[in-house]
Amino acid sequence: MTSVLDLAHPAPVVPVVVIDDAADAVPLARALVAGGLPAIEVTLRTPAALDAIRAIADAVPDAVVGAGTVVTAAGVADAVAAGSRFLVSPGWTEGLLDAMRGSGVPFLPGVSTTSEVVALLEQGVTEMKFFPAEAAGGVPYLKSLAGPLPQARFCPTGGISLASAPGYLSLPNVSVVGGTWMLPPDALAARDWARVEALAREAAALRG
Repeated sequence: MTSVLDLAHPAPVVPVVVIDDAADAVPLARALVAGGLPAIEVTLRTPAALDAIRAIADAVPDAVVGAGTVVTAAGVADAVAAGSRFLVSPGWTEGLLDAMRGSGVPFLPGVSTTSEVVALLEQGVTEMKFFPAEAAGGVPYLKSLAGPLPQARFCPTGGISLASAPGYLSLPNVSVVGGTWMLPPDALAARDWARVEALAREAAALRG
């Protein structure tokens, strides 16, 4: 199975999107893809989320749309049925991990402690979301994990900005970061998709 981090590559950032109106999903996704960020995480935080995922999957073939904030087995099933190509959780339990494993799509379970990382490695899972990245220790914390746990790879998310992203991306155990800075609330409220595309392009250039 292709991994989430491989799906996101070579883009350095996965936009983490909260969509309140499903009608915004397609133009927003098109702007992100045009800016060079094709892997898009739509969080299951709003009633419009599943419809938004479905719309992007149907109308934006160049997008790799996934579901974030997946916290239940039902959420796993609903997200996959809507067309999600990957799943992201802020944390994990045995039951949630079993559901994600059985979903047929790649997934990133969330961790914030060394013990959680070790527990997932014991389960054969090597790719994880590190959340909330800045609050949980940021770049220094992940750097300290690279020595004893080099097999673990991370997508840090939570409080990351354009300025702080390069520090994460310089780490050997970080393949991609999750962020929202290319989705400023005022641009979304104004449906300023050109601005979103420009900010996405700026984020995509971090790989260079």
